[in-house]
Amino acid sequence: MYAVVADREAQPVVRAFHWGLVPTWAKEIKIGSKMINARAETVAEKPAFKGLLRSKRLIVPMDGFYEWKAVPGQKVKQPFFIHRRDGEPLAAAGLWTVWRDTAEGPDAPWLHSCTIITTSANATMAPVHDRMPVFLPPSAWAEWLDPDQHDLEALQRLLVPAPDDLLEMHPVSTAVNSVRNKGPELLDAIEVIDADAAGDRLELSGD
Repeated sequence: MYAVVADREAQPVVRAFHWGLVPTWAKEIKIGSKMINARAETVAEKPAFKGLLRSKRLIVPMDGFYEWKAVPGQKVKQPFFIHRRDGEPLAAAGLWTVWRDTAEGPDAPWLHSCTIITTSANATMAPVHDRMPVFLPPSAWAEWLDPDQHDLEALQRLLVPAPDDLLEMHPVSTAVNSVRNKGPELLDAIEVIDADAAGDRLELSGD
């Protein structure tokens, strides 16, 4: 995925990252599959994240994201596309680091990986999931990316649920369940019977 970080001159730049944080001490890259998210409530405490919160922060821009919930009468969970009401991009808060496979020797390439920070769901997300990504308002972007900002308490104050009126969602085709399917039609709204039924816990949190 692509994300925005501060370069050596503290200017925002776009870089490519592997989604799923692979700590520098990791023996294998596969640990990243268990670290796609970091909880805002504990990110300043867990050894894998605390140092990164202090010095390696990024912003993941996105048009929206998918979540799934159980719907009575459907065997497969119903996917929903969540996005800003005004159509503008979202800016998710995340952390990054670098890693390389020492088994490949000192010349092994460096892998840049990242994780997205999650927080409790707002009123919009709650019917679908009890967690959501932390979305930063434009007023917080500079502070979050500032390499000279090391105040953990100040940074944690940014890690809150989005305003209830920021997002909206609609059901989409279960074709999104396969990574082989691509195309703008995956964002099209569909009609779902009893779509307001209570959903169960989904697969957003991976920390």
